[in-house]
Formats: sequence, structure tokens, C-alpha cells
Amino acid sequence: MHRRLATTLVAVLGLVAAACSDGGPAERAEPGGAGPGGQGGGSPATVAPTTATTTEPPPTVPAAATTQTCPATPRRASPDPNRPRYRMAIEVDLAANAVRGTTEVRFVPDLGTDRLVFRLWANGPRPTQGGGSITTGEVTVDGRVAPSTRDDVTTLVVGRGTAFPARRPVDIEVPWELRLPGSSNDRMSRDGEAVRLGSFFPILAWEPGNGWATEPPTGSFAEASVATVADFDVTVTVPDGLGVLASGTEDRPGHWTATAMRDFALSVGRFTVREATAMAPNPVQVKVGVHAGINETPDRYLDKVVDALAKFGTQFGPYPWPSFTLAITPALGGGIEYPSHVMQGPGTGGSTTSHEVGHMWFYGLVGNNQGRDPWLDEGLASWAEARYEGTVAEFAATSLPAAANARMGEPMTYWATAPQSYYRGVYVQGVQALNALGPPDVVDCALRTYVAVYAHRIARPADLVAALRASFPDAQAVLAGYGIKV
Repeated sequence: MHRRLATTLVAVLGLVAAACSDGGPAERAEPGGAGPGGQGGGSPATVAPTTATTTEPPPTVPAAATTQTCPATPRRASPDPNRPRYRMAIEVDLAANAVRGTTEVRFVPDLGTDRLVFRLWANGPRPTQGGGSITTGEVTVDGRVAPSTRDDVTTLVVGRGTAFPARRPVDIEVPWELRLPGSSNDRMSRDGEAVRLGSFFPILAWEPGNGWATEPPTGSFAEASVATVADFDVTVTVPDGLGVLASGTEDRPGHWTATAMRDFALSVGRFTVREATAMAPNPVQVKVGVHAGINETPDRYLDKVVDALAKFGTQFGPYPWPSFTLAITPALGGGIEYPSHVMQGPGTGGSTTSHEVGHMWFYGLVGNNQGRDPWLDEGLASWAEARYEGTVAEFAATSLPAAANARMGEPMTYWATAPQSYYRGVYVQGVQALNALGPPDVVDCALRTYVAVYAHRIARPADLVAALRASFPDAQAVLAGYGIKV
């Protein structure tokens, strides 16, 4: 996430995505508060069954280099064929200031577990500060009512004490209603007819190979979640005259499909929309919409998105989805990333846009636990931004406060105690650490390897270090100097 220059620093965090600034690092203040989804009535749909399939082994990281080199990029890893399948019918009811829906999901755990955990990020500090909240109704598991409890306001635990064996599908249905916050510099907001819906529905908090991610929500700014790759089938209904831009592909009016994505988000508004095709390197249909009343045209944003997708598709490997949408809506001071859908505020057509497009690779394609390792997406997206904007040297010359220096690997619980240092500690220091490895072109090569090997997975710091060592033999030592422990 990207946030523009703020005149004051507010020590309040979002929960899922980080905000970033619009302009070079030397002129930015540390971000102070932007955080990082459809609708429809009718009877609940049946989630299509998942066929158990043996997952092919992921590509192998090339051997560690003895000198700085650029090895051949491995083939890209495929998404897990047993990934979760979500189906949602969502209604945006502005007259009631509410969004209603049901999350239906077929889940095949790769490890045995004794509970099911959904995160309710709409009950986190930032949305509730703006007046938002989410409530859930009677939860069913395999067609039967299941007990549900709250470990905290954002953590819904279903079927505690029940055995859910590995590799056995389970079907869950969670009805919910979201009370929309007011005009908020956040991922959930209503400003008149303009609505942002990000991190708004109950979502499984599973990390394959590890289990449930239950990091507590922080009152600080930025990430605090993890979501595994899934498929989404979403029907969205909105009041007459309003449009929707969303994750995935609108294959028929009001219906979106999103394949192998970590999340689903959408923006509602009276949009002026422009479209173009990016070659990244495969054709990508790009739509940019600007909400009525914002004195801008979509063209500046559209041109930059098309160009950035093409350049990053060469630098980091092909863009993974057939479409990309960007919505410009009011009361947002930067940008918020979701897979194939980005939300930005007015006047953010500078480095905000390149940063958010970079997140399609670093968070969207290669995931991470954003509460535990925020630098893995924000630091790498900042590198993509700096390479695109030609500002690597500017980032490298930016000073670091004592609370940030050599602390890049700290979790969000640390940055909640040092919010003024977060931007330089994670975004700026991330670029500095990668720049310290060696030539930028070789860094890009190493990141292509990282993307190929860990695509559709949730990476950890050791995974990035392993990929970097294929080009830079001293990568672990270099990153250790910035506070990265593996």
C-alpha cells in the first residue's frame, strides 16, 4: 500500500495493506493512516466440489552462486489444486448503510486441525474508528449448525474441538452483515455513493504448512493478516446507476470470477471508465475508473498502469491474471492493493500507482504474513516502485531513524510502538537492503527467481534469502545487517 505525504503523523494502523506516499522517499513523511470483496440476494449457492489432486512439487531454487550472477529463471510454481473455493452473493444497500452477504467456502486443510478460523478485519481498530463493524449469523459446517466463538473482535473460531482431518474437504457457510463506516482514509469507506470494500468479509486465516494465523489486530498502521490463494465466485448487486470495479474478471453483468487470488475486493461509484490492453507479456485487460466529482480523468492512471504492468512483467515474470482494475475514489490519501484490484485516492497518479502495481507480484502473486513480515511485501513493492520511477539512489540516500535502523524484519506489533519510523524502516530500508546486494539488474533477476519458485504460496524471509543467494552468495549476511533473521 502506498500513502502520500502527510502533514501530521497519526499513530493508527490499518489491518491488511500498508499505505505509501506519492513522491520520492526524501519528500515523504512516514505514513500516518491509510489501510489496505460483491452483493446480491437470493438463496445461498452450493460450493462446487474440489477434486483431490496431487500437488506437483514446486520449482527448485537454483544453487547458491559463488559470484554475482543471473541464473536461468525456473518455471513458475502452480497454485495448489486443493485451494479454497469461495462463493459469495453480496448486496450493497446504501439506504441501510449496510453490505450483506454469505461467505460459502470449501476448504481442504493440508494439516489436521481442531477448529476453523475466520478473520473479521472489519472489526479492527481503523474500520471501527470510522463507525464500521461486521456481525455474523448462524454458521454451518457440512450443512449442520456449528458452534462459533470469538477469540477477539477480529477472530471468529468455528467448531472448536472438532477434528478436521488433513485433505478432507469441509464446506462452511457464514452469513454476515457489514455496517459501512463513514468517509474514511481506509480500505473500507463510504463517501456518498462511493464505497470501498476491502478486507470486508469473513476470510479463512490458513497458512498452508503452518496452520492458523491468529496474530492480534494492532492499533498501528498497515498489515496484520495472511490469506492463502483461493478461487472466488462473487455476485454483486448495487443501487441503480452505480458501477463496480473489482478483483477478478466480470464474466457477465454483476458476476465476477477470480482464480488463484488471495482476496477479493471491490469499489462502488459513479465511474468514468477508460480501458486498454497491457502486454505483461500476455494480454491484460485494464480498466481505470474515476468517481464522479473528482476533477481528474482516468487517462493518466491508465497509461501508467499499462506501462508498469508491461515492465514488471519483464522484470519479475508474467502478470498472473487476465485483468486489472483501478478505482479512484474520495477520502483516500494513497493506494491500497488487492490482487488485480487497486484502490487509490485523488491525485495519486505518481509513484503510488507504480508501487501498487508492484504489489501484484509482491503480496498478490507471492504472499506473506503481513503482520509477521511486513517488509516482504512493502519492501519489495518499494523496490519495484523505485526501479520504475528511477529513484533507487534517492531511496538509498534517505536517512533512517534509530528506531528503524537494522530493524527491517520486525513484525507489526513492533511498528505499532514506533509508527513514525515504519515507512523508512520497512519501505525505504527495503530498497536500501536490496540495493546493497549488487547491480539492480541482477537484483531483478533474483526476484524473478523468487517469484517463480514461491508463486501462489506464502513466503517467509528464509525463502527470499534462498532465492537471492542464487545470484548473491552473501545475501544472508547483507540482509542480516538490516535486521533480517532467518
